[in-house]
Amino acid sequence: MHIGLLLFPELTQLDLTGPFEVLHRIPGATVHLVWKDLQPVRADSGLAILPTTTIADCPALDVVMVPGGFGQIALMDDEEILTWLRAQAVHAKYMTAVCTGALLLGGAGLLDGYRATTHWAFTELLADYGAIYTPGRVVEDRDRITGGGVSAGIDFALLLAARLANEQVAKAIQLGIEYNPAPPFAAGHPDVAEPELVALVRERLVSRGSARFAKRR
Repeated sequence: MHIGLLLFPELTQLDLTGPFEVLHRIPGATVHLVWKDLQPVRADSGLAILPTTTIADCPALDVVMVPGGFGQIALMDDEEILTWLRAQAVHAKYMTAVCTGALLLGGAGLLDGYRATTHWAFTELLADYGAIYTPGRVVEDRDRITGGGVSAGIDFALLLAARLANEQVAKAIQLGIEYNPAPPFAAGHPDVAEPELVALVRERLVSRGSARFAKRR
């Protein structure tokens, strides 16, 4: 089983490393970190991550996962990446994304008519690509699975592990990584955070990601 996680400059590392920590534990799975070359790729936090294969050398994948991050914006016009995603979608069992990686799947034309989610600050953009925004930390629609923002990638990966193996395998992975969230604050989503905090964070995110809105169809 070959699972490919797309790497790119200025991605949000937890979008990728959270799912990686789950998916590499699936029995029989080989997880590839895919980019255009094998040089270190720096996340928006500055963390450097090493690709394991290039787009040119990547095998046919059973699963493709696209993380998010502000680096996703530049890839919306990168025909090499968009073409690679479309080519992998021909034979992949699942095309998936976490956070604003869903917008890149959409930009490749791979979410048209599918229910999907993304980071809460950018959900309105899904409709631009024919996707049907559906609230939820993880949204599954046929062979498309999308996760919400950043930390939702772990939930996403556990559901994917259950689909690729079985629920018992997924539960064992969850226990092994001690994934038992109990956040100290009720502030992890606009549904539970104070309105003033939501407004502040939304302004910061939308301001930094303004190019996403400028590219609206």
